Amino acid sequence: MNYWLLKSEPNIWSIDQQKKVGLKGSIWDGVRNYQAANNLKKMRIGDLCFFYHSNIGKEIVGIVTITKEAFLDPTDKLKKFVAVRVKFKEKLKYPVSLKKIKENKKLKNLQLLRQSRLSVMPITTKYWKIILKMGSIT
Repeated sequence: MNYWLLKSEPNIWSIDQQKKVGLKGSIWDGVRNYQAANNLKKMRIGDLCFFYHSNIGKEIVGIVTITKEAFLDPTDKLKKFVAVRVKFKEKLKYPVSLKKIKENKKLKNLQLLRQSRLSVMPITTKYWKIILKMGSIT
């Protein structure tokens, strides 16, 4: 299993909206960065992703699961980019803010801190466990 971080602006698509769509989940589309798209292509069914609210909040708020691997993004008219399907798994008991991530010396090499504009990125198992502990999953 692999771990990832997906960023979404909560005023566009929030963890609560993701939860409301239920078991069928939703398409994670609209990615137009080649590095982020390459990360989507590496995702496998069952992989877990932190759901990060960007711009507003700037915090990891929950977890989603990959339910369908990369396919052509239906919102991409040029058919260059891919999407995946995700479903809600759970919310973190305590959202993990970007500020708290920056303060944790164990996370100093987290890609989120090095490539803050990237919307889809891998997370190592070590970092996944640290962030899970910080968020005390309910």
